[in-house]
Amino acid sequence: MLIGTLEQSLIFAIMVMGVYISFRILDFPDMTVDGSFPLGASIVASCLVKGMNPVLALLLAVVGGSIAGFITGYINVKYKIANLLAGIIVMTGLYSINIKIMGRSNISLFTVNHLFTLHINKLLLISIIVILCKLSLDFLFKTKFGFILKALGDNETLVETLGVDKSKLKIYGLVISNGIVALSGGLYAQYQGFADVGMGTGTIVTGLASIIIGETIIKNRRKFTLTTTVIVGTIIYKIIITLALKIGFNASDLKLISAIIVVVILALKNNKMLKKGGIKNA
Repeated sequence: MLIGTLEQSLIFAIMVMGVYISFRILDFPDMTVDGSFPLGASIVASCLVKGMNPVLALLLAVVGGSIAGFITGYINVKYKIANLLAGIIVMTGLYSINIKIMGRSNISLFTVNHLFTLHINKLLLISIIVILCKLSLDFLFKTKFGFILKALGDNETLVETLGVDKSKLKIYGLVISNGIVALSGGLYAQYQGFADVGMGTGTIVTGLASIIIGETIIKNRRKFTLTTTVIVGTIIYKIIITLALKIGFNASDLKLISAIIVVVILALKNNKMLKKGGIKNA
């Protein structure tokens, strides 16, 4: 069970890295991820049943997720639709698109070849993919583009004074974010052996819970990168969920447990900040 929990944690850690970009870096509560996660799974499942190479299928999933992120960013900056509403609109549309991609509401992958039928240790394979994602993002955030992207969420005015088009930058960030989330969805579909149109429900809550847990545990942000914080937070979050199942909760209670975890951690965090004399929205 421990190995299985760790494997799932690492797959979800990829998704949480994407959520971190939109939620923490861009300060954009992007509901699109609830649709781009199953979008990645839908694309991968449809490609695999047609005999496509699983790696190529994952790349197509990233492209699909990136397009979803682009649409959210575009309607937000072009038509001034509020962040939350833009994400909800695209997420809602993706539900129908995902069904069209699969041709039905779910696809089984138990009889097709994919990454986890290659007789490679699952944990090793997932770890390699997670490390590649982590190192790629760590490198990105050390580039000039990465520094400006991180500045966008904190101070848009500063970004404008640097002569950077903040609208384009926001779209780029959402493209990267949802591309990563779709990658996680495609990988998770192969891991569990099926893709389902409803598998993205609560993705953003899972992402937020993992981010908050990671930030609460890892205080020294200079010593640890944000991707490390995200990975640690996701592993602990999944362990909490596993323990909840172990003590008798039903699988159908997991979304409720996730929501309660987020509320409890935010309440504790905000109370602590109030005692220090100030509070900032999480």
